[in-house]
Amino acid sequence: MSLPPCPQCNSEYTYEDQSMYVCPECGHEWSDNDVSDDAETIRDSVGNVLQDGDSVTVIKDLKVKGSSLVVKVGTKVKNIRLVDGDHDIDCKIDGIGAMKLKSEFVKKA
Repeated sequence: MSLPPCPQCNSEYTYEDQSMYVCPECGHEWSDNDVSDDAETIRDSVGNVLQDGDSVTVIKDLKVKGSSLVVKVGTKVKNIRLVDGDHDIDCKIDGIGAMKLKSEFVKKA
């Protein structure tokens, strides 16, 4: 059985204490009901909740499929739009154009 990561610090070392989940790293406690609400939120690579209109920074060089272009580390992307799917961020990157990014490769700016 896989336990959910901590919604506050995103730690994977959570454990169950009766009907509650507990994070040993930050001390946060939450119940099963809180976990189901958290499944809908999109988080960046460090656990910050993302919203439409946020600005993010790319944390890894990303090759653009079908071209020789690369989105470099540190590229700032403004005014993102969250969508459903594997690539959950729609955005425009200067010099490249419209793209879809995975939230695991960005951090909130």
